[in-house]
Amino acid sequence: MAKKTAAESDETRLKKKLSTTGKDKASGDAAVRALRKRLKREQRRRRALALRKKHAAGSKGDAKASA
Repeated sequence: MAKKTAAESDETRLKKKLSTTGKDKASGDAAVRALRKRLKREQRRRRALALRKKHAAGSKGDAKASA
């Protein structure tokens, strides 16, 4: 029972949900705040993964990133 891969990423889905819900409710609302926190967590995970891959590649990663 592997986890299903979504057609759209969690980050994209959260951005859509936040943009639609954020208009209806105040920015201090708990639901909106929770969505924003989940979105930020996903962004941190994505950036951390990219950084880990870059460090794992070593000097080859530096050349690929600059090209």
